Amino acid sequence: MTGSWSPRWMRGDGTEAQLLPAGRWWDAVRVPLDLGSQAMRRLGDETGAVITDGYGRLLYWLVRPGSAADWRLPGVQVLGAGCHVAVPPTHRTTGPGPHWRVPPSRGHECTSAPALHSALRDSLSHDRCATP
Repeated sequence: MTGSWSPRWMRGDGTEAQLLPAGRWWDAVRVPLDLGSQAMRRLGDETGAVITDGYGRLLYWLVRPGSAADWRLPGVQVLGAGCHVAVPPTHRTTGPGPHWRVPPSRGHECTSAPALHSALRDSLSHDRCATP
């Protein structure tokens, strides 16, 4: 899927995660793992690249810079300019540590912010309805 290709914002193809600035090439949407897993099911093939932080039980979606800046969803944090994200090399798809749940691929790096917002909102609504 990724072969030797890497996004232009990746620095080399080492073995360690790199701390990269959000807000330049992408913003990151940080979501708890349970909520994120539900949203991934709703997005299906519409999802772009997704990083898993297995230690913190978090998922990070990459979206176009500024496209999610005004979101107000419980448990969801948008990381833009001034924030940094630990980005694993494109070939790291298992833990421990940060790894790609969905690796970036040519032309398929960022997720559509409106599609992700809808999937997260629907997942949150489903959780509220399922809680007794």
